Amino acid sequence: MPATDPLSVTEALHARRSVRAFTDTPVDPALLSDIFAAAQRAPSGGNLQPWQATVVTGDRWAAVKDAVAARIAMGRDGYEPEYDIYPKGLTEPWEARRFGVGEALYGALGIPRDNKAGRIAQFVENYRGFGAPVMLFLHCSRIMGPPQWSDMGMWLQSVMLLLVEAGLASCPQECWAMYGKTVRAALGLDEGQILFTGLAIGYADRDAAVNRWPVPRAELEEVIDWQGF
Repeated sequence: MPATDPLSVTEALHARRSVRAFTDTPVDPALLSDIFAAAQRAPSGGNLQPWQATVVTGDRWAAVKDAVAARIAMGRDGYEPEYDIYPKGLTEPWEARRFGVGEALYGALGIPRDNKAGRIAQFVENYRGFGAPVMLFLHCSRIMGPPQWSDMGMWLQSVMLLLVEAGLASCPQECWAMYGKTVRAALGLDEGQILFTGLAIGYADRDAAVNRWPVPRAELEEVIDWQGF
Protein backbone atom coordinates (compact mmCIF):
# COMPACT_ATOMS: atom_id res chain seq x y z
CA MET A 1 0.00 0.00 0.00
CA PRO A 2 1.25 3.57 -0.64
CA ALA A 3 3.42 4.88 2.19
CA THR A 4 3.25 8.58 1.33
CA ASP A 5 0.65 11.05 0.17
CA PRO A 6 -2.36 8.72 0.29
CA LEU A 7 -5.54 9.92 -1.38
CA SER A 8 -8.43 11.02 0.76
CA VAL A 9 -11.64 9.02 0.41
CA THR A 10 -13.14 11.94 -1.51
CA GLU A 11 -10.18 12.05 -3.90
CA ALA A 12 -10.35 8.30 -4.46
CA LEU A 13 -14.08 8.50 -5.21
CA HIS A 14 -13.53 11.20 -7.80
CA ALA A 15 -10.57 9.39 -9.33
CA ARG A 16 -12.25 6.01 -9.63
CA ARG A 17 -13.86 5.14 -12.94
CA SER A 18 -14.64 1.98 -14.89
CA VAL A 19 -11.49 1.61 -16.97
CA ARG A 20 -11.92 -0.05 -20.35
CA ALA A 21 -8.33 -0.14 -21.59
CA PHE A 22 -5.47 -1.53 -19.52
CA THR A 23 -1.74 -1.86 -20.07
CA ASP A 24 -0.14 -5.31 -19.89
CA THR A 25 1.94 -4.34 -16.85
CA PRO A 26 1.77 -7.18 -14.27
CA VAL A 27 0.23 -6.52 -10.88
CA ASP A 28 2.18 -7.44 -7.75
CA PRO A 29 0.20 -10.16 -5.91
CA ALA A 30 1.54 -8.91 -2.57
CA LEU A 31 -0.03 -5.52 -3.28
CA LEU A 32 -3.34 -7.17 -4.10
CA SER A 33 -3.15 -9.20 -0.91
CA ASP A 34 -2.70 -6.00 1.12
CA ILE A 35 -5.70 -4.44 -0.65
CA PHE A 36 -7.94 -7.44 -0.03
CA ALA A 37 -6.87 -7.57 3.62
CA ALA A 38 -7.83 -3.92 4.08
CA ALA A 39 -11.15 -4.47 2.28
CA GLN A 40 -12.06 -7.06 4.90
CA ARG A 41 -13.04 -4.08 7.06
CA ALA A 42 -16.09 -3.59 4.83
CA PRO A 43 -19.35 -3.87 6.80
CA SER A 44 -21.77 -6.75 6.54
CA GLY A 45 -25.03 -7.56 8.29
CA GLY A 46 -24.41 -9.84 11.26
CA ASN A 47 -20.73 -9.83 10.27
CA LEU A 48 -21.51 -12.64 7.80
CA GLN A 49 -18.87 -11.42 5.35
CA PRO A 50 -20.61 -13.37 2.56
CA TRP A 51 -18.22 -12.33 -0.21
CA GLN A 52 -15.92 -14.90 -1.78
CA ALA A 53 -13.54 -14.08 -4.60
CA THR A 54 -11.44 -16.02 -7.07
CA VAL A 55 -8.56 -14.00 -8.54
CA VAL A 56 -6.93 -15.18 -11.76
CA THR A 57 -4.06 -14.17 -14.00
CA GLY A 58 -1.84 -15.81 -16.61
CA ASP A 59 -2.93 -19.19 -17.96
CA ARG A 60 -5.87 -19.47 -15.56
CA TRP A 61 -7.27 -16.15 -16.74
CA ALA A 62 -6.69 -17.14 -20.38
CA ALA A 63 -8.60 -20.39 -19.81
CA VAL A 64 -11.65 -18.51 -18.51
CA LYS A 65 -11.60 -16.16 -21.51
CA ASP A 66 -11.32 -19.09 -23.93
CA ALA A 67 -14.19 -20.97 -22.29
CA VAL A 68 -16.49 -17.95 -22.43
CA ALA A 69 -15.45 -17.11 -26.00
CA ALA A 70 -16.72 -20.55 -27.05
CA ARG A 71 -20.12 -19.76 -25.50
CA ILE A 72 -20.23 -16.32 -27.12
CA ALA A 73 -19.69 -17.98 -30.50
CA MET A 74 -22.98 -19.86 -29.95
CA GLY A 75 -24.97 -16.61 -29.99
CA ARG A 76 -28.03 -16.44 -27.78
CA ASP A 77 -27.96 -20.22 -27.38
CA GLY A 78 -24.79 -19.73 -25.36
CA TYR A 79 -26.39 -17.55 -22.69
CA GLU A 80 -26.60 -19.02 -19.19
CA PRO A 81 -27.39 -15.99 -16.97
CA GLU A 82 -27.05 -16.23 -13.22
CA TYR A 83 -29.61 -13.45 -12.70
CA ASP A 84 -31.22 -10.49 -14.52
CA ILE A 85 -28.47 -7.88 -14.71
CA TYR A 86 -31.07 -5.18 -15.45
CA PRO A 87 -34.73 -5.33 -14.40
CA LYS A 88 -37.17 -6.42 -17.06
CA GLY A 89 -39.24 -3.48 -18.32
CA LEU A 90 -36.74 -0.87 -17.16
CA THR A 91 -38.46 2.54 -17.06
CA GLU A 92 -37.33 6.17 -16.79
CA PRO A 93 -35.13 7.72 -15.59
CA TRP A 94 -33.05 4.55 -15.41
CA GLU A 95 -33.44 3.49 -19.05
CA ALA A 96 -32.28 6.93 -20.23
CA ARG A 97 -29.22 6.73 -17.98
CA ARG A 98 -28.35 3.29 -19.27
CA PHE A 99 -28.81 4.26 -22.92
CA GLY A 100 -27.01 7.57 -22.47
CA VAL A 101 -23.85 6.12 -20.95
CA GLY A 102 -23.64 3.53 -23.71
CA GLU A 103 -23.93 6.15 -26.43
CA ALA A 104 -21.33 8.34 -24.71
CA LEU A 105 -18.91 5.42 -24.57
CA TYR A 106 -19.29 4.59 -28.26
CA GLY A 107 -19.09 8.29 -29.07
CA ALA A 108 -15.73 8.54 -27.30
CA LEU A 109 -14.51 5.68 -29.46
CA GLY A 110 -15.91 7.17 -32.65
CA ILE A 111 -18.20 4.20 -33.29
CA PRO A 112 -21.56 5.45 -34.69
CA ARG A 113 -24.83 3.57 -34.22
CA ASP A 114 -24.83 2.27 -37.79
CA ASN A 115 -21.44 0.60 -37.27
CA LYS A 116 -22.87 -2.59 -35.84
CA ALA A 117 -19.70 -4.60 -36.35
CA GLY A 118 -17.64 -1.99 -34.53
CA ARG A 119 -20.04 -1.94 -31.60
CA ILE A 120 -20.10 -5.73 -31.36
CA ALA A 121 -16.30 -5.83 -31.43
CA GLN A 122 -16.15 -3.31 -28.60
CA PHE A 123 -18.74 -5.28 -26.61
CA VAL A 124 -16.72 -8.47 -26.96
CA GLU A 125 -13.81 -6.64 -25.33
CA ASN A 126 -15.81 -6.98 -22.10
CA TYR A 127 -15.04 -10.68 -22.19
CA ARG A 128 -11.34 -10.06 -22.55
CA GLY A 129 -11.38 -7.84 -19.49
CA PHE A 130 -10.33 -4.90 -21.69
CA GLY A 131 -6.78 -6.24 -21.59
CA ALA A 132 -6.54 -6.33 -17.78
CA PRO A 133 -3.85 -8.74 -16.53
CA VAL A 134 -5.90 -9.73 -13.48
CA MET A 135 -9.56 -10.62 -13.10
CA LEU A 136 -11.38 -10.97 -9.80
CA PHE A 137 -14.58 -13.01 -9.84
CA LEU A 138 -16.89 -12.23 -6.94
CA HIS A 139 -19.33 -14.93 -5.85
CA CYS A 140 -21.21 -16.16 -2.81
CA SER A 141 -23.25 -19.06 -1.52
CA ARG A 142 -26.65 -19.46 -3.16
CA ILE A 143 -28.29 -19.38 0.26
CA MET A 144 -27.50 -15.66 0.52
CA GLY A 145 -30.21 -13.09 -0.19
CA PRO A 146 -30.46 -9.40 -1.18
CA PRO A 147 -28.97 -8.07 2.09
CA GLN A 148 -25.85 -10.18 1.58
CA TRP A 149 -25.58 -9.07 -2.07
CA SER A 150 -25.56 -5.52 -0.71
CA ASP A 151 -22.70 -6.57 1.56
CA MET A 152 -20.80 -7.86 -1.47
CA GLY A 153 -21.26 -4.48 -3.12
CA MET A 154 -19.77 -2.70 -0.11
CA TRP A 155 -16.76 -5.02 -0.17
CA LEU A 156 -16.34 -4.47 -3.90
CA GLN A 157 -16.46 -0.68 -3.55
CA SER A 158 -13.87 -0.90 -0.79
CA VAL A 159 -11.59 -2.91 -3.09
CA MET A 160 -12.04 -0.45 -5.97
CA LEU A 161 -11.18 2.58 -3.83
CA LEU A 162 -8.15 0.84 -2.36
CA LEU A 163 -7.00 -0.01 -5.89
CA VAL A 164 -7.19 3.69 -6.78
CA GLU A 165 -5.14 4.56 -3.70
CA ALA A 166 -2.51 2.05 -4.86
CA GLY A 167 -2.32 3.55 -8.35
CA LEU A 168 -4.29 0.72 -9.93
CA ALA A 169 -7.51 0.78 -11.94
CA SER A 170 -10.51 -1.51 -12.24
CA CYS A 171 -13.75 -2.15 -14.06
CA PRO A 172 -16.66 -3.96 -12.41
CA GLN A 173 -18.20 -6.32 -14.97
CA GLU A 174 -21.52 -7.99 -14.21
CA CYS A 175 -21.54 -9.13 -17.86
CA TRP A 176 -19.64 -12.28 -16.82
CA ALA A 177 -22.79 -13.46 -15.06
CA MET A 178 -24.33 -13.90 -18.52
CA TYR A 179 -22.11 -16.98 -18.80
CA GLY A 180 -22.14 -17.91 -15.13
CA LYS A 181 -22.13 -21.68 -15.47
CA THR A 182 -19.13 -21.62 -17.80
CA VAL A 183 -17.19 -19.21 -15.58
CA ARG A 184 -17.93 -21.26 -12.48
CA ALA A 185 -16.80 -24.45 -14.21
CA ALA A 186 -13.57 -22.80 -15.39
CA LEU A 187 -12.89 -21.62 -11.82
CA GLY A 188 -13.76 -24.94 -10.22
CA LEU A 189 -16.73 -23.53 -8.31
CA ASP A 190 -19.59 -25.87 -7.47
CA GLU A 191 -23.32 -25.32 -8.00
CA GLY A 192 -23.60 -24.02 -4.45
CA GLN A 193 -21.94 -20.78 -5.56
CA ILE A 194 -23.55 -18.02 -7.65
CA LEU A 195 -21.41 -15.63 -9.67
CA PHE A 196 -22.10 -11.96 -8.98
CA THR A 197 -19.56 -10.05 -11.04
CA GLY A 198 -16.07 -9.80 -12.42
CA LEU A 199 -13.65 -7.01 -11.60
CA ALA A 200 -10.92 -6.29 -14.15
CA ILE A 201 -7.76 -5.10 -12.38
CA GLY A 202 -4.57 -3.55 -13.74
CA TYR A 203 -2.92 -0.29 -14.72
CA ALA A 204 -5.00 2.06 -16.86
CA ASP A 205 -3.94 3.04 -20.34
CA ARG A 206 -4.11 6.78 -19.69
CA ASP A 207 -3.92 7.64 -23.39
CA ALA A 208 -6.93 5.57 -24.44
CA ALA A 209 -9.95 7.69 -25.39
CA VAL A 210 -12.27 5.14 -23.77
CA ASN A 211 -10.75 6.08 -20.39
CA ARG A 212 -11.11 9.85 -20.75
CA TRP A 213 -14.75 10.65 -21.57
CA PRO A 214 -16.84 12.24 -18.79
CA VAL A 215 -19.28 9.86 -17.09
CA PRO A 216 -22.39 11.75 -15.91
CA ARG A 217 -23.99 11.40 -12.51
CA ALA A 218 -27.51 12.32 -11.45
CA GLU A 219 -28.00 15.60 -9.59
CA LEU A 220 -28.66 15.37 -5.86
CA GLU A 221 -32.23 16.57 -6.40
CA GLU A 222 -32.94 13.36 -8.30
CA VAL A 223 -31.76 11.01 -5.56
CA ILE A 224 -31.99 12.80 -2.19
CA ASP A 225 -35.24 13.76 -0.46
CA TRP A 226 -34.41 16.04 2.47
CA GLN A 227 -36.96 15.88 5.31
CA GLY A 228 -36.96 17.65 8.67
CA PHE A 229 -33.94 19.89 7.96
